[in-house]
Amino acid sequence: MTSVYFTHLDAPVGPLLLTADADGAITSLSVPGQKGGRVVQPDWRHDPGPFRAAGEQLAAYFAGELREFRLPLRAEGTDFRQRVWAALDEVPYGATATYGEIAARIGATRAAVRAVGGAIGANPLLIVRPCHRVIGANGAMTGYAGGLERKVRLLTLEGVLT
Repeated sequence: MTSVYFTHLDAPVGPLLLTADADGAITSLSVPGQKGGRVVQPDWRHDPGPFRAAGEQLAAYFAGELREFRLPLRAEGTDFRQRVWAALDEVPYGATATYGEIAARIGATRAAVRAVGGAIGANPLLIVRPCHRVIGANGAMTGYAGGLERKVRLLTLEGVLT
């Protein structure tokens, strides 16, 4: 049986639920009300130990002192989703990309933009894997599993929005 460890952290965007595997790799970061977000299960083990570095880095990020997370991440997903998520990791702090740009980065066709959007929406690692940096082709603040208000707050923190 694989162990799932979890902890809760307070953040300016609300409480965060983090999970990690037995190796200490972060497997999810969820917020309350998140579409597809994780919920604590009875067999999970509460242990803040594996999350010390994540807590420190998240605090520094929200204080405007950290631009790039350096954490062991392990998210489960199809090969397609893994490619999309890797492309998200390449969108720098303070910048945005469109769904079409993410599709192009992974070599997907224009017709695959919806599938790219689905993969972005399924990102289990909010904030640390920056799906909030993906916007509509017209610059619109389109969907965010953590809610558009959180997306706007994160992009404002990063200086994209004023």
